[in-house]
Amino acid sequence: MSYGQGGQGEPPWDPWKPGSQQPDWGSGNRTPDWAALAEASETRNRRRRLLVIGGSAIATLAVGAAVAVAVVSANGDNSASNQSGKLPGTTAVPSDTTAPAPSFAPTSAPPPLDPMDFISSAKKDTAPLSPDILFPGSQLTMVDRVYRKGPTASTTKCATGVQRTLPKVLTDNGCTRLIRVTYSKGGVAVTVGVAVFDTKAQADKAKAQADSKSIITSLPGQGVATFCRTSVCRSTTNSYGRYAYFTLAGFTNGKDVTTKSAEVFTTGDDLAEFTFRQIRRRGEAQASSAANR
Repeated sequence: MSYGQGGQGEPPWDPWKPGSQQPDWGSGNRTPDWAALAEASETRNRRRRLLVIGGSAIATLAVGAAVAVAVVSANGDNSASNQSGKLPGTTAVPSDTTAPAPSFAPTSAPPPLDPMDFISSAKKDTAPLSPDILFPGSQLTMVDRVYRKGPTASTTKCATGVQRTLPKVLTDNGCTRLIRVTYSKGGVAVTVGVAVFDTKAQADKAKAQADSKSIITSLPGQGVATFCRTSVCRSTTNSYGRYAYFTLAGFTNGKDVTTKSAEVFTTGDDLAEFTFRQIRRRGEAQASSAANR
């Protein structure tokens, strides 16, 4: 009988089983094979170390997989292969986070349309025009002065409503229409005449060519007596856009106007100012309408 083996008919010693499951060697003169037991113990230790090392390797692989997944998630890529090679180096990572944010030029609204453009040419000045449109209502109030509106007239034959040197001035410069209206207050009357041209240049030229004898014909009626036909009266000439406008003011009783006739000068100036405002408002209304289209 050799050491390390049980008696005849008994199972051998199994180094992988706990002692409670080993064969009963407590009887007889049988003794264990100590060399075999030592070798089995060393075998178990080596196997345990291999298991520990193998487990560490598996854990390392798990950590590597987690890093790869994190990189994929950050980069928005669906593939986790070779992600470490795609990470930027330290020199490629931006370090300055204080750079100013991009700026954008402020938007601005387009410039408003110029009212003068609309009253400087017949091609753009297309709004309706009549004596009652240009001079609306039945009276006019300037500050504390109230003027009653009298008769109105409109003609395409401009020379028929003016006198002396003005018919030639209007005709030579292509006047297309002449509008007249009369206002009165306290024995003083004034007739305003508005000559219409196709262009601003024509109106400006008519104004420049008019002289002290270039006057319109007064327009009496509707309670206003004939005035400024044989008496001395005060006249003015001006232009704005494609319109040249004139005033003729005097006394309705036929008295001559002198430098001391303040009421006549005030009446003429008020109506000249109102005419200018009405022409300007015409341009503003058309410019506003065009901007809103």
